[in-house]
Amino acid sequence: MEKIKPFITYCLESDKGKDILVIIIIILVGLGSFELGRLSKNDSSELKIEYPNQEANLMESVGQNLADSAISPKLNSGNYFASSRGTKYYSLGCSAGKTIKEENRIYFATSTEAQGAGYELSSSCQ
Repeated sequence: MEKIKPFITYCLESDKGKDILVIIIIILVGLGSFELGRLSKNDSSELKIEYPNQEANLMESVGQNLADSAISPKLNSGNYFASSRGTKYYSLGCSAGKTIKEENRIYFATSTEAQGAGYELSSSCQ
C-alpha cells in the first residue's frame, strides 16, 4: 500500500496524473464490460422449470392436437415440412424455413402430400 500511495497522490495532484487515472479507469471499465458480456452469453445458466408428470401432460397435449387436426404427419421424417400455423411448405434444403421452430413443424414425405393437406410451396424454395 505504501508503494501505491505516492502514485495515487501524484495522479490526484497533477493534470497529467489525472489524465492517466482517467485512462486507467476507462480501460478497466471496458475490460469489465467485455467480461460481463462473455459471461452473459454462456447458455449453461438457463433456468428450466419442471413439473411432476410433465412428460405425460405433454404427450396428452400432442395426442389431442393430432386428433383435432385432419393432418396426421410423420414426426421428424420426410423431405418436406410446414409450420403448423402457416400456409406454406418448404423442402428440407430450403433456407427460408429455418426460422420455424421444431415443435411447430409438420413433416410430409412428398410435395403432393403437403399440397393435399392444404399447403402451397413457398416462393423462396422454388
